[in-house]
Amino acid sequence: MTERRVAVIGTGYVGLTTGACLASLGHRVVCADADPGKVERLRRAEVDILEPGLPELVQEGLDSDLLQFVGDTPAAVRDADVVFLCLPTPMGAGGAADLAAVEAVAGEIRAELPHGAVVVNKSTVPVGTADRVAALLGRPDVSVVSNPEFLREGRAVHDFLHPDRIVVGGAEAEAARRVAELYTDLAAPLVVTDAASAELTKYAANFFLAMKLSFANNLATLCERFGADIGDVTAGIGHDPRIGAAFLQPGPGWGGSCLPKDTHALLSVCEAAGIDFPLLRATIETNVEHQARLVERVAAQSSRGDGSLDGVRLALYGLVFKAGTADLRDSPALAIARQLRERGAELYAYDPALTEARPDLSDLVTLVDDPLKAAEGAEAVLVLTEWPDFLELDWEEVAARLDGRLVHDFRNVLDQERLERAGLVRQSIGSPYTMAG
Repeated sequence: MTERRVAVIGTGYVGLTTGACLASLGHRVVCADADPGKVERLRRAEVDILEPGLPELVQEGLDSDLLQFVGDTPAAVRDADVVFLCLPTPMGAGGAADLAAVEAVAGEIRAELPHGAVVVNKSTVPVGTADRVAALLGRPDVSVVSNPEFLREGRAVHDFLHPDRIVVGGAEAEAARRVAELYTDLAAPLVVTDAASAELTKYAANFFLAMKLSFANNLATLCERFGADIGDVTAGIGHDPRIGAAFLQPGPGWGGSCLPKDTHALLSVCEAAGIDFPLLRATIETNVEHQARLVERVAAQSSRGDGSLDGVRLALYGLVFKAGTADLRDSPALAIARQLRERGAELYAYDPALTEARPDLSDLVTLVDDPLKAAEGAEAVLVLTEWPDFLELDWEEVAARLDGRLVHDFRNVLDQERLERAGLVRQSIGSPYTMAG
């Protein structure tokens, strides 16, 4: 493999994983970030995000001198063969992706890019962004390529180094080939296409995953109504290779840093193009309705007896959007917590990833450092994140701290018999143990 000089702009989940992994493949990588404090921490191999294997990979890159961190974005690109844009594209007005960061960086680097460099959109961006970036750069001697990421938080390093596929799209075959060559040592199917197809592939993938999750949650409601078991039903259909078992687990709704913003961005793109996509709209609406239904279930079974939660104390186990991360962005746990709080519930929460005070959560929940403290005096427990820690809890002690006996297992992870032995009543999603509501 030919060593390339790579610049990575942005050191969030995608940027830091991309930079560290490319360095581990033997490329010379410079990562730039506008936050000087973050740059200094990364130079000491201090990684702010919770991502297994990433701190070790950063340290290895620093030790080998293949990985550097700088705060000067223009300087980072001056000697680069390939420049990755790994910048935030949050949900903007009306659900459209906000490309302000991408556009700003394009302006910063346009005069500094070497002749013949390739700029790569790694961020999730709407169709047409490669052309937009090319126009902003105004450099006919510089190519722009789309190379979307397909990284799962909590498994980002693994997914980068063991990808299901690599997608590279651009107008110039030579530029696409140069980007694809960065991944030569990775055994994965390679899809080389145009930029628009590559950009749409990322949105289509996330939409399909969100659709499967919304389907699973609706299917769970059917199971509750008919006394079926969602686990058995999804096992039965998941063995069909045309369907597959992944993303068929019901839960408190889907969220995180990608699915919500990407589905809304795709819907916004469709609306702007005058294309009606009812399935996409229904996928989003189903997620919102499902979360409201779970809140209604909690309220219907509260001691108030009138559907109110005013003054009812509840213990929330898990706030991050999925286990193995410390990410609260668009967390379904927080979406449910907000609805419970709006109904007057008093919320005490424990999450093993949130070990420090969080002022941003203080108006919503009282965050404690022990699950037993959260359970103290609570009427019910709600399991909202699938942390393995919760399977190993001393549920007899939890029961002793509770004022009630109800455990809403909204992740379907707890052992039914274990909770019954502790004198607790487990309510899962989509099973005969669930009271339909």
